[in-house]
Amino acid sequence: MVTICREKNRLRVTFPYSPELVSMIKTIPGHCWHPKEKYWTIFDTEKTIQQFFTVFYREKINIESALLPTARMYLPYLPAPGEEELLRQVVEEIRLKGYSPKTSKAYLCHIKRYIRYFRHKNVTDLTSKEIREYLLNLINNKQCSEPYFDQVISAIKFLYNYVFKKKDLVVDINRPKKNKKLPEVLSEEEINRILNSINNETHRLIMLIIYSSGLRISEVVRLKLEDFDFDRKLIHIKRGKGKKDRYTILSQVVINHLKKYIRLMKPDEWLFPGAKSGAHLTERSVQKVMDKAVAKAKIRKNVTVHTLRHSFATHLLENGTDLRYIQELLGHASSKTTEIYTHVSRRKLGNIQSPLDRMMLESSDKRNEFVNNYNST
Repeated sequence: MVTICREKNRLRVTFPYSPELVSMIKTIPGHCWHPKEKYWTIFDTEKTIQQFFTVFYREKINIESALLPTARMYLPYLPAPGEEELLRQVVEEIRLKGYSPKTSKAYLCHIKRYIRYFRHKNVTDLTSKEIREYLLNLINNKQCSEPYFDQVISAIKFLYNYVFKKKDLVVDINRPKKNKKLPEVLSEEEINRILNSINNETHRLIMLIIYSSGLRISEVVRLKLEDFDFDRKLIHIKRGKGKKDRYTILSQVVINHLKKYIRLMKPDEWLFPGAKSGAHLTERSVQKVMDKAVAKAKIRKNVTVHTLRHSFATHLLENGTDLRYIQELLGHASSKTTEIYTHVSRRKLGNIQSPLDRMMLESSDKRNEFVNNYNST
């Protein structure tokens, strides 16, 4: 712990002895060691304070209250002036909009970073030019992905539209062009390798359910016994993405495994309970299981839990299931979202012959014809 406070016309700095911290304090203008009192002092100037917080920003610093306004300008982890009240307003608006926990958490984090970036200014008075400066800084220094950047824009728009009531301010900020990336799909043989690499029966059951029914990771961890209809072979997904309910298919193989699991584990509220009492299994826990299984199965594709859902849809399409039914099973609002699987399906692409194969086949036929004619003479 490094402590900084004012003492007469200088700043006093104290910390437990550390060669690294000593070398850091020696880079600050006016540094002076007081052996009798065992503390350091530095100049009390704005430039010196700025350099001190720049050098020691990774350290845990105990800051005298009088220095906090200055410190906030250089330490991004310190709350900005009025931050607590502003974030309270943001939380209230998020709740009124009924956003999902994931979106709420993301918006809150983005807005917190935004107001701390402009900690020395009043964010309500910022112009479009300054907002663009922030976004450009984000692109140049963070090298963030398109979805992340798009979410930052949404969070800032939310702040100005619903908290500050300034809808016209950020209307001219353009969204990044979305990367039209095709989903990764596993073959049936690769699915088998992954499932067979999981020894834990509970973990294996989770992956079986995801692949056989096309569930999202957020949906499988929130399943309850009441969601299963064994007679009709259906799973009732409640409040899925976009707070929509839907039904999807329930595999007979899963039913057999599920009945055994229920008999042995006797789950109460959640089908897959988490470590904390009354909580369901976390999404991160499921992803860790998948990561280990993929590594063990020696799959070299870029695979996540969501890849099982992509594979479910693609395999259904390849086996002749109508795209409209797949859309219903996945819970897609638009058929355009489901149509992406037509681009990765082998159903039609597998019938197209490569020109190289045709050329080599024709050459082979001509060669065989020549040999046959030669042998007949």
